[in-house]
This record gives sequence, structure tokens and C-alpha cells, in this order.
Amino acid sequence: MGRFNVDQELIRALAQLLDETGLTEIEVGDGDNRLRIAKNAGGTTMVAAPAPVAAVAAPATAGNGTGEAAEALAKHPGAVTSPMVGTAYRGPEPSAAPFVNVGDRVRQGDTVAIIEAMKTFNEIPAPKDGTITRILIDNGTPVEFGEVLAIIE
Repeated sequence: MGRFNVDQELIRALAQLLDETGLTEIEVGDGDNRLRIAKNAGGTTMVAAPAPVAAVAAPATAGNGTGEAAEALAKHPGAVTSPMVGTAYRGPEPSAAPFVNVGDRVRQGDTVAIIEAMKTFNEIPAPKDGTITRILIDNGTPVEFGEVLAIIE
């Protein structure tokens, strides 16, 4: 694996984000490079790895689109985005009701979904009060860092 320059301020910001949100892992990518910051019992760990050669695409019905549509969703002020790479779930277990449905009112901090990463389930909170107008994931949907999970109006 070749070395690449890493922005030390980015590492500090990501580590601080882990502490502030209670998340256990965060991953970002740039071209062929990926940076994963994971928190364990001994503190924060950084792992850099090349991006996989081929990525698995999410099902068209579950994804949030590509190109301009995905960019527009990501810029929406009520976008609930994934803070990590993992597998998204709408409810606490397969047979349970989803945390939220389209049309539900939520308050800031309410759980909208959970993301499993490295066998750890991380709750994804609503960033603001409002009504769920779109849900862009299904149970078991693989998600990337920054991918839009839902929209709150």
C-alpha cells in the first residue's frame, strides 16, 4: 500500500466528531484513498487503506440516486446523512416496526435509523424537529459516509 498525505486537522476533527456523537467509527474517502477512524477501548485508531477495486451498488429502489439528484438531496437542510460506512436498518430488529415512516413527526434527537458497522449498532438521530418526507433506505441497505438516509421538512 502506498502512502498518501493525510490532513492532521481532518483526523483531529473526525476524532472529535466521534467523541461528540458517541459513534465508534467514521470513514471518509478521496479517490483511491480511504481514511477510517475507529474508537476502541484504548482510544482512537486510524487506519488508511486503498479503496476497493469494485464497489457494490445499492438497489435502485433504496438508494438516493446519482449525480445531481444525490447532490441536491445531500444539500437539503433536512437531510439525515450517514456518519459512517455500514449497513442501515429502519428498525431495531427485522420483525420490529420501523423507527419512523413517511409522514411521522420527529423531534431533534429521535432515532431515525441505525447503522451497523463492525458488529456495532449506532443510532442515527434526527438533526432537527420536523416531518419525515422521504426515506431513502430499506432494511439491510449498504450505505456510504455522507449518504442521505431520510429527509425531514
